[in-house]
Amino acid sequence: MKNITARIVVMTLGLLGLAGCAGERPHNLGAKAGLLAPCPNSPNCVSSQTENERHRIAPLAFSGDPDAAFARLKLVVSGRSDTTIVDDSPDYLRVELRTMLFVDDGEFLLDRTNAVIHVRSASRLGYSDLGKNRSRLEEIRGQFLALEGK
Repeated sequence: MKNITARIVVMTLGLLGLAGCAGERPHNLGAKAGLLAPCPNSPNCVSSQTENERHRIAPLAFSGDPDAAFARLKLVVSGRSDTTIVDDSPDYLRVELRTMLFVDDGEFLLDRTNAVIHVRSASRLGYSDLGKNRSRLEEIRGQFLALEGK
């Protein structure tokens, strides 16, 4: 009986520790004067609004109606099983992106003048994401472009 109790305690503590991998939702995100938050120095962030090549990713380009393009993006992210929309404004979208036990924060900002949607995705915890933020945004780009012609 003592052995079973010890196992339950260890498993419970382990599960609580893993739940902590999500981290707290950052409060410094959001668009300010047409800019998304800058990436930290760690390699677990990508942004279309940086000049730093390590963090640089292309924005989502579109043609035609900006509102239709942003609606298409919202359709893409809302259809993903790893994504939860946190903030949905006319020109700004904030999402949580889950990878197993970890949560990343994604942002999309509509730039009507330049016909692009700026993107940013960053890990909440850790130093390296092994390229997950970049690869996930490229998946979203592919889905976004695939819907463009339909």
